[in-house]
Amino acid sequence: MHPTGDKALEILKTIKHPETGNDIVSMGMVQELKADDASVGFTLALQKPNDPFASSIKKVCAKELSAALGSGVTVNIDVKAPAAKPMESPYKSKASVSRVRNIVAIASGKGGVGKSTIAANLAVALAKTGASVGLIDADIFGPSMPKMLGVETQRPEMVKEGELDLIEPVVSYNVKLLSIGFFVDANDALVWRGPMATNALRQLIHQGAWGELDYLLVDLPPGTSDIHLTLVQEVPVTAAIIVSTPQEIALADAIKGISMFTGKSIDVPVLGLVENMAWFTPEELPNNRYYLFGKEGCKKLAERMQLPLLGQIPIVQGIREGGDNGIPIAATRGMVADAFAQLANNVVAELNRRNKERPPTQRVEIKHK
Repeated sequence: MHPTGDKALEILKTIKHPETGNDIVSMGMVQELKADDASVGFTLALQKPNDPFASSIKKVCAKELSAALGSGVTVNIDVKAPAAKPMESPYKSKASVSRVRNIVAIASGKGGVGKSTIAANLAVALAKTGASVGLIDADIFGPSMPKMLGVETQRPEMVKEGELDLIEPVVSYNVKLLSIGFFVDANDALVWRGPMATNALRQLIHQGAWGELDYLLVDLPPGTSDIHLTLVQEVPVTAAIIVSTPQEIALADAIKGISMFTGKSIDVPVLGLVENMAWFTPEELPNNRYYLFGKEGCKKLAERMQLPLLGQIPIVQGIREGGDNGIPIAATRGMVADAFAQLANNVVAELNRRNKERPPTQRVEIKHK
């Protein structure tokens, strides 16, 4: 080795890691040391991904080498850290969603567009076709599904499957439902930090005794958040459905939701759009349509983005009453129930097409640089 390198190595042997008290040379942290008359350089190899002393060790090395070797010698230090292991859910290896054929995210760019109403009624409409259906209320901060499906007073029970303690979903209208709303007082505000909310979602996904399902719908919070990222990291989401009203401001946010799912780092197919509150139709005048929020905004957006328009759901009093009374309108008969039945048929058709034309979605691995 060049004399400058020998001298540098001796200096580095005097620098100790604050956590272990051992010198960085004996710890194997000094690698690829190269030196000549004008420069000395090496790689500082950290022993864990997020060493809190990395920056201070590098500064001390540079300071001590510059002082000993003189200003005429350039010091170059690269830092290398081992890749961080992705955090695994404690239930991942025993995930109860392994027998679910299709996991479908129900999302919206903004609140107030009736996303949860669409999710609840779509789940009921799918179940009416004879399919096995599950529904996760992932709107952690505003769970509404227990009320919409008329099971507010029920509480899930714990069941044993082998060595696993799982949560038995509450069944309503032949839909298996889990919601954080079952586990908190309806009158209490949820003040949770992000990790608490995402951990709650992980439990609903992986500790649910879902069994075999044709469809597991996940009603997401409005916008884009940690909840959305947690979902695509925890399970391979087959596709997403975007709900919006025809209003321009809602459509602008819907585009953001589409972009999030179809972005390179997420890459979840968007199955199509649902236009909610498409028009107002008085039940006593079923042939009259009043376009309160604009006409066919979602239809035009779907055409522009080359996505299917899965359905158009009107505003009628019965939808609101059904949500408030726990009797989803999709479970009844009539014009609006027929609209949800058609929506369910379109969703099934598009899922079948998606599964024929595209490979299965992979769980997203978020890499931190």
